[in-house]
Amino acid sequence: MAKCVKGDRMMPLVFWTGKLSLWMKCFANLNFLLAWVTGNARNTVAMKNRMKLGYEGAFSNHVARYDELGLKNYNRIAVHLLKATDLRGKEVLDVGCGTGILSLLALEQGAAKLTCGDLSKYMLLQCRQKIIANRFSSEKVNFQQLDAESLPYEDKSFDAVISGMVIGLLPNQEKVIAEMARVLRPKGTLAFSTHGPDYFWEASDATFRAFPKRYVIGYRLEYWPRKEPDIQRMLKKAGLVNVQTYRVTWQDFFEDGGKAYDFFAAVSASWWNAKLPPQKTPEISRKTRDYFKGNKVTKITHDVILAYGCKI
Repeated sequence: MAKCVKGDRMMPLVFWTGKLSLWMKCFANLNFLLAWVTGNARNTVAMKNRMKLGYEGAFSNHVARYDELGLKNYNRIAVHLLKATDLRGKEVLDVGCGTGILSLLALEQGAAKLTCGDLSKYMLLQCRQKIIANRFSSEKVNFQQLDAESLPYEDKSFDAVISGMVIGLLPNQEKVIAEMARVLRPKGTLAFSTHGPDYFWEASDATFRAFPKRYVIGYRLEYWPRKEPDIQRMLKKAGLVNVQTYRVTWQDFFEDGGKAYDFFAAVSASWWNAKLPPQKTPEISRKTRDYFKGNKVTKITHDVILAYGCKI
């Protein structure tokens, strides 16, 4: 976890950095403070492993519907991100490629060579299958399991680094951005999207309310949305210039709360189920879905920050 540095206006990332209703934010922050005191919130290796396992379907099968329910949403974000980025003829790294939504768009827009990297083997496999199905040459694309906080590449390895909705799910965001900047060549471009403070707040709030609290006492949820000035600061700290950020927001409305829950569970992979006894997971997932439906949680806000920087 990031620590508070003298002269830095940022607070430690113990506390919730997004939007929640007042009572849920109070509960979350008290619980996250307990997680910090007991050391659970500082064990970033365990935090990243829970995230990885969640996106490999270890705690539920929700992630199997990731593209079925989330493709339209994440393709929209990918299109917004790459509108301002020229990848033609460039060697590109996609950090946290997921099922390959951003990677495929980069290839379609003319990337000469692409490396797709993700912490999750399952997501990397989905990416590989999607790119093969679209008949891109294996000589043009390679796949690498990687940790975004410690990229396995030499300095100045890529013309461009891209990343879609990953940074908000990682504990040491400054280190991730510094790593992406490190592997850029001079005049290279970094472009990523990440979670703004209102991202999915209705679904997060409803899940906090429905989830049995006894299972998450002393647990700091692995999620850190940010504001634009925070992202700008981290890009500049990484030595990048021509830093720009844009905030894009919209809302999706679902037919009923059950369908809103299905979407949220699929794209998030419900990784927090790691804290449940395995035999309890199906029952609690069902009750959480019933809560969404019974309380008419049919609206989900998308709050995306698009960020760009160049290496000198």
